[in-house]
Amino acid sequence: MSDILNKIVAVKHEEVAAAKKRTSLEAIRFDAESRVLTRDFVGAMRAKIGAGQAAVIAEIKKASPSKGVIREGEFIPADLAQSYAEGDGGISAACLSVLTDRQFFQGSVDYLKQARASCELPVLRKDFMVDAWQIYESRAIGADCVLLIAACLDDAQMKDFEAIAMGLGMAVLVEVHDAAEMERALKLKTPLVGVNNRNLRNFEVSIQTTIDLKAAVPPDRLLVTESGIATRVDVKTLRDAGVDAFLVGESFMRAPEPGEALAKLFA
Repeated sequence: MSDILNKIVAVKHEEVAAAKKRTSLEAIRFDAESRVLTRDFVGAMRAKIGAGQAAVIAEIKKASPSKGVIREGEFIPADLAQSYAEGDGGISAACLSVLTDRQFFQGSVDYLKQARASCELPVLRKDFMVDAWQIYESRAIGADCVLLIAACLDDAQMKDFEAIAMGLGMAVLVEVHDAAEMERALKLKTPLVGVNNRNLRNFEVSIQTTIDLKAAVPPDRLLVTESGIATRVDVKTLRDAGVDAFLVGESFMRAPEPGEALAKLFA
């Protein structure tokens, strides 16, 4: 792992330890298991692709460690979610992704709750999962999908977390950065595999990473490209290579009306 990822994971373990003192694993599990109405995250993406559109997971993200604050001024997750859901009336998001990490991304679990309550889109909880407690918490706060980052987890953890998530009716997006992580990810059951185009060693971003790894992905899996999608040329290059699912946040968050920016990028 990179230094920043190591730091985030260390802090996340501390946060989870503190959270467990407030709410036991048994209590958070009971809460999660009582919430049975999940939205079909994978189905929403496949429906967009079936209609000939790109399946866009549109991100609600206030800040990042590398860029600082991305969206200045008022940050109202409910309004952002509605904007994504509406798009331009023709092109819109398939799903949402909401950053819930507080220390490094200025996120909040309340942001996810607010975003999901304001529209009908399925919602991915974007955070750093290091403990089963967080998977149960994700369902308890309303997430329909969780992110598992291969660089942060060993194979046993990924398998365990996936089983818990799927048992709660959630989808799982497993994120990889290279061929070795892709091989590990494809051992899981989830159809969703995300390629983060950001190199963990030098932090350079290249959409070629997704294109290079696509050949390893079986046709029954849904490949999601993440990071570095900023122009219509980027979108065309990826779609010409057979990539139809995208997770995009930063470029939309800088726009006055994120849903309109989404529609313009994927027109």
